Amino acid sequence: MTNPRILIAGGGIGGLSLALTLHQIGVPCVVFEAVRELRPLGVGINLQPNAVRELFDLGLDENALEQVGLPVREWALVGQNGHDIHAEPRGTDAGYNWPQYAVHRGDFHMLLYRSFTERAGADAVRLGQRVTGYETGDDGSVTALIQHADGTTSRENGALLIGADGIHSAVRAQMHPDQPPIHWGGAVMWRGTTRAKPIRSGSSFVGLGTDKQRMVIYPISPPDPDTGLARINWIAEVVHDDPDARDAVGWFRQVDVSDFAHHFDDWKYDWLDVPALLRGADVTYENPMIDRDPVSTWRDGAVALMGDAAHAMYPTGSNGASQAVIDARVLGACLLQHGVTQAALAAYDDQLCAPVSELILRNRGAGPFGLLNMVAERCGGVFDNIDDVISPQERAEFLAGYKSAAGFAIEALNAAPRTIAPGAKVTRTPG
Repeated sequence: MTNPRILIAGGGIGGLSLALTLHQIGVPCVVFEAVRELRPLGVGINLQPNAVRELFDLGLDENALEQVGLPVREWALVGQNGHDIHAEPRGTDAGYNWPQYAVHRGDFHMLLYRSFTERAGADAVRLGQRVTGYETGDDGSVTALIQHADGTTSRENGALLIGADGIHSAVRAQMHPDQPPIHWGGAVMWRGTTRAKPIRSGSSFVGLGTDKQRMVIYPISPPDPDTGLARINWIAEVVHDDPDARDAVGWFRQVDVSDFAHHFDDWKYDWLDVPALLRGADVTYENPMIDRDPVSTWRDGAVALMGDAAHAMYPTGSNGASQAVIDARVLGACLLQHGVTQAALAAYDDQLCAPVSELILRNRGAGPFGLLNMVAERCGGVFDNIDDVISPQERAEFLAGYKSAAGFAIEALNAAPRTIAPGAKVTRTPG
């Protein structure tokens, strides 16, 4: 019998969500992660209710998630002059059965890592080991080619290999050797966190500005009871029309606030001082808003892609991490149905590849922030009464279309059966 173990290339959010899922359904697995030591890197991300539902089913409850972030109560878009374009409740306040969480990416990542290694053992994650490619066997098995941090190499055999190794995925590069280079549309983002007082509801996700220049602001911790200050995550974004500007932008680098804050010098309102928010940052990073063109399939025999390796997308919909969690759970459900077989990977690919590929392109078109584009086209982003620019019905229909495409329309999600039933275990293995 072929080794029923599943090999996972990459120990990020997607890879560890899959590892937790496989442990839950009784499938042995091992995670190969390139870095020698996992550390809580990054800034804020959002976990949409469809992903939170799955995390709860994995045993990561409110208490666990509130150690790394807090529930989002409001989502709002605000025009250039500080007036609301659209605001709506989120999470349970909106009628979902599950919250939406804003979390520190690194802290959430470490939560997944601790949870998996506590359940499966520390040796289930092999740090300092990068999957550089794969070979398929005549018996249908797969061998992962491993590059170790000390320069040595090894080979690991398993029933299936899942490439969860990010936007620069070596697994994807082998599967799709003729794929175009990483796509950049001209937007540059600066990210950071600042200790400051939360705005609006106290737990609001706010998009502010126009289609060419905007801020995204939301807290990722509750306020300190003594100071009232919370850790506020922010993203400052400017779109360059000149494609040659890419040559001056790093993929991901630490920068000084003074390098970009001048773009937002005039963004002061009675409820928010953007220059002060930027100046108060602990550390700031610059990176372009990038994605990859969709591919026709995420599968090659006993190998499949997930997370950013499958569908790196612009963060305009705040659902990149959420989709990685969904990938893991759908793959787990397919394994329950088909066993640890290539048929499970085919079912997973059939269910997700085409619709998520459409979501990549929808996010490239600004995702839910497309409302800012519409307002900018009609009035330049400055208005007194938004209803004179775009009707409430048009706004609601636009956002409902995005939620449906991204898998978190309220009625459909609340009515959906669990992706994986409690206690379900895989019984079929390849042989």
